[in-house]
Amino acid sequence: MKFTDLGLSPNLLSAITDAGYDTPTPIQAGAIPIALTGKDVLGIAQTGTGKTASFTLPMIERLSRGRARARMPRSLILAPTRELAAQVSENFETYAKNHKMNMALLIGGVSFEPQKRILDQGADVLIATPGRLLDHFERGGLLLTGVEILVIDEADRMLDMGFIPDIERILKLLPPRRQTLFFSATMPPEIQRLVDTFLRDPERVEVARPAQTAETIQQYILRTADSQPKTKRAALRAAINRDGVKNGIIFCNRKRDVDIVARSLKRHGFSAAAIHGDLDQAQRMKTLAEFKSGELRLLVASDVAARGLDIPAVSHVFNVDIPRNADDYVHRIGRTGRAGLEGESVTLVTPEDRKALAAVVKLIGREPEELALADVEAAPEAPESAQDDAKSRSRRGGRRRGKTEKPAEAQPDAAESAPSAREGGRSRRRKRDEAEDAGPAPRGFGDHVPEFLLRSAL
Repeated sequence: MKFTDLGLSPNLLSAITDAGYDTPTPIQAGAIPIALTGKDVLGIAQTGTGKTASFTLPMIERLSRGRARARMPRSLILAPTRELAAQVSENFETYAKNHKMNMALLIGGVSFEPQKRILDQGADVLIATPGRLLDHFERGGLLLTGVEILVIDEADRMLDMGFIPDIERILKLLPPRRQTLFFSATMPPEIQRLVDTFLRDPERVEVARPAQTAETIQQYILRTADSQPKTKRAALRAAINRDGVKNGIIFCNRKRDVDIVARSLKRHGFSAAAIHGDLDQAQRMKTLAEFKSGELRLLVASDVAARGLDIPAVSHVFNVDIPRNADDYVHRIGRTGRAGLEGESVTLVTPEDRKALAAVVKLIGREPEELALADVEAAPEAPESAQDDAKSRSRRGGRRRGKTEKPAEAQPDAAESAPSAREGGRSRRRKRDEAEDAGPAPRGFGDHVPEFLLRSAL
């Protein structure tokens, strides 16, 4: 099947051809013809299956006639994170270049005023994260009664991030006579309840989850003698210093570890930068642009910040930590070996990672090869700066408390382990912006404030 078989207009087909595509993915071939008829669609598909085009293409086709009125968008796309929303907007600009349509992107971390000006002009397509959308609505800058097409992307991710109450509120503000395109990788009971309540006889299009990793990716595990952060960082540097490592994305399970690893790599002379939800949006977009252009060699990321990002020509993926969810292993290493290119992944494995590694092996059906590097712990850690030393001494009270004391950088950050007094006074809008990038709560206690406590404070 070709895109020419899906019932799309010549203008849209021309844009698709210019983007370098001629054959639709399974989710696109299944969802686009149904969406063009105006029926509701329930799409079951993982990130990386091409589902963004499966809703942007029929949306552009159906909105090609008509014009938006001020503050009344004709369509709405909801995404769980700022990066995913921004990527959807890039897809829209690519495919709608032969159509006269206005698009508004409403995400946290950037100024309200430019977004408000676009809404005042009239937006055919509104792409938003739930928190920033409700902020504009509560300020009176947005009416949702003119929405003809609604897209909810990564619905199960919305559930993980605690957005379901916001999604329900938004759905109740929309006109009942609308088309809904609903996409989720999994269908837990709460997501199924949303589908049963707000969709009308949807056509189900399901694509098998990519439990198998691409054949173009050579997978390795690198065992470390212990789980100490310095040991793992030394092993990471040894893996990066091998021949053939052009660039790479480095994944950590926790945001604070992302910052620590990025700083450590820079101290050792590597071109590296961090990207996670605590950075402001302008910095995150700048970092991504530098990595895509080749100006930046190594991108140290959290799962939420990197999820769904399409970054071509990544030669390597490094997992400092095995992901808590085995499915995330497939998503992580899928950032390399794309478009027929060869790629490589290296995952650090400590003695405590036996169960997590077994879950990954069970999912992908084979065990990655062992990477043998001589003396991976031999390279000494770069000395901390005088300022870092002072901070470490301050956190320890200026003296050693005993042999069992952990290194200062391994101690939980008080701001992450419990709400502060300052946090208790934050505005509703600030909390929503932070929630857009908080990601699913970790499995264990002590690393993250439970989601129900955050939501009860709103």
